[in-house]
Amino acid sequence: MDTKEKSVVVSSTNPVKVQAALSGFERMMPSQAFTVTGISVPSEVADQPMTEEETLQGALNRVQNARVAHPSADYWVGIEGGVEVVQGELATFAWVVIAGQSIEGKARSGTFFLPPAVAELVQQGLELGSANDQIFRQLNSKQKGGAIGILSNGALTRKELYEQAVVLALLPFLQEELYAR
Repeated sequence: MDTKEKSVVVSSTNPVKVQAALSGFERMMPSQAFTVTGISVPSEVADQPMTEEETLQGALNRVQNARVAHPSADYWVGIEGGVEVVQGELATFAWVVIAGQSIEGKARSGTFFLPPAVAELVQQGLELGSANDQIFRQLNSKQKGGAIGILSNGALTRKELYEQAVVLALLPFLQEELYAR
């Protein structure tokens, strides 16, 4: 075990994203101790990214901005949730980008389709979390189970959805010799 705690900076203060990052790191590097800090940095994309490309760019921007804010960290994590129209329906997902000192990993979460009432509000310009709160009469659902938690009756939470993408984004860190360029 590396006795020195590794510092992870998550480019969000949302407790769901911070906890997903910590859980993902702990699963992938169980003998390592981590200190995780959530900070607020701009994504430099719309509050509700409307395409896969914009969502990935938001995660990349968040990592870069977190790195500038905390250059001495060991890892920087960007988690950006987005939506995209697929065959006339609105799908939602997140991109996770993790940067280390010399390598970067990227992964996308699972994808699911939003109910028409929620999709309509998002397409009218409301952020997904606010649309969920309005349709499902919730308060700050994006810092709890999120849309997936509500729609699955808690069988799957936003944290679990993001945690899996964190695990996938960490693959290059566990197999550095295979991913090195």
